Amino acid sequence: MKPILLDKIASVTMNCALRKEVRVSDEYPCREGDVIAVRLLTQKSTYTVLELATGRMSMLKPGDVIAGALGHRDAVQGYAGVMPSELKTGDKINLLNMGGVLGNCTSFSPLVGPPHECEVLGAVLNFPKLTSREGVPANISANCPEFDRELNPKMPPVIAMVGTSMNSGKTEACLTIIQQLVHQGARVAGAKATGVSLRRDVLGMQDAGATDIAVFTDLGVVTTQESNAAGLTRTLLNRLAHTKPDVIVLELGDGLIGSYGVRAILGSEDLRGAFSSVVLAAADPVGAWGGVELLKSRYGIAPTVVTGPATDNSAGVHSIFRETGVLALNARHSAAELASAAFQLKRASYA
Repeated sequence: MKPILLDKIASVTMNCALRKEVRVSDEYPCREGDVIAVRLLTQKSTYTVLELATGRMSMLKPGDVIAGALGHRDAVQGYAGVMPSELKTGDKINLLNMGGVLGNCTSFSPLVGPPHECEVLGAVLNFPKLTSREGVPANISANCPEFDRELNPKMPPVIAMVGTSMNSGKTEACLTIIQQLVHQGARVAGAKATGVSLRRDVLGMQDAGATDIAVFTDLGVVTTQESNAAGLTRTLLNRLAHTKPDVIVLELGDGLIGSYGVRAILGSEDLRGAFSSVVLAAADPVGAWGGVELLKSRYGIAPTVVTGPATDNSAGVHSIFRETGVLALNARHSAAELASAAFQLKRASYA
């Protein structure tokens, strides 16, 4: 056991409430969520910032000592990487996202180039017993409760945002809907249920006016997948329902056929039944058509409205409506109309 002074504490480790000075060990259980101290070895023109536990973005520079957490990633337009099965001090590991997720990169998009490389310095220790100096490997899931198995029967309306892929306009549409509904006098809560740990999107929801926010990282999950997505979504919705909002805006990160668990959520009858509307974000008209068809054929869901870059001008809007029969509205040009289509403002009590 030895002390290390951290330069940056990544947002993925927020549950651990780390201080700048930590104690580390040379023993690595290699579990998802284990907190690892690393030294940044590289410099890049992309992926130049790290999201801190405070929510701020901090510029990365070679030599930074960072606390991150082990996890995996499967980003079509970013990095694909896996968790290491074993580690030792001095090994090299990659920074897989801006939230501080650490793993071994297996593939990368030429748009972002090779990932940052880091030197493993030690497994960060937690000291659960105040009277003991015996540390245990810190993990972001420590002290997190089990996932809820049932939904609150008094669930407020839920607007579910799904997309054809990453970067299809989901988050921008969520923020637009939240802001517009808040302007109409609604009390809105926001959550992100799938993806790789990064608080940026739910912090944006808070900035847009959401009174309460939640993300899967709060539940000790680094990267969502088919096995945990439905359970954590029930838990997030139940938590927000207790705050008694008029509506919950729920973003399902990644795409309809990705590996982060969107399929498990849409395939769960109770969750589908809780969605008062489903908004589809698409990057192009063909993607919009495919997304509408997939939602209908696989899950029996008729999306309420299509948005995203596919609706950036009238050509896309008209072709989407012509081919799918679904209303298409752009989050920038038709903000009020999009929010109105997603949710007709209704005052209700959920006490």
